[in-house]
Amino acid sequence: MNDLRWIDVLLVEDDPGDVLLTREAFELNKVRNKLHVVNDGEQAMAFLRKEGEYADMPRPDLILLDLNLPRKDGREVLQDIKADEKLRRIPVVVLTTSESEEDILRSYNLHANAYVSKPVDFDQFINVVRRIDDFFVTVVKLPSSDQHY
Repeated sequence: MNDLRWIDVLLVEDDPGDVLLTREAFELNKVRNKLHVVNDGEQAMAFLRKEGEYADMPRPDLILLDLNLPRKDGREVLQDIKADEKLRRIPVVVLTTSESEEDILRSYNLHANAYVSKPVDFDQFINVVRRIDDFFVTVVKLPSSDQHY
């Protein structure tokens, strides 16, 4: 069972309010996981590729990705992650305000592992983050982040 292992989560989100809500959701739910935050798509790719200031950061076990990002769109980030042999096995949950059928289809066509619309209600948002965490930490068996096959 995976429930005793904590994981590194990368949140790619440019909205400070949503970053704060996600941090609060982790704290309220006593989530042990380490939350790393970057604010745009270029920072996300630098973090994932351990470039520059992110050279010593861990490879995340899970990515929470907003679609509407500055500098490099979340769709482009998702495409780059899934095209990269070293990154493609990291589960990516698109966590966004968009409920567009086009965004949903495109995200799954780019091999997103899940697509979740962000609720505007605080309690519902907290519940969504808790469920994502529960699923990826206690239900899903994730590959070790240091394994490369």
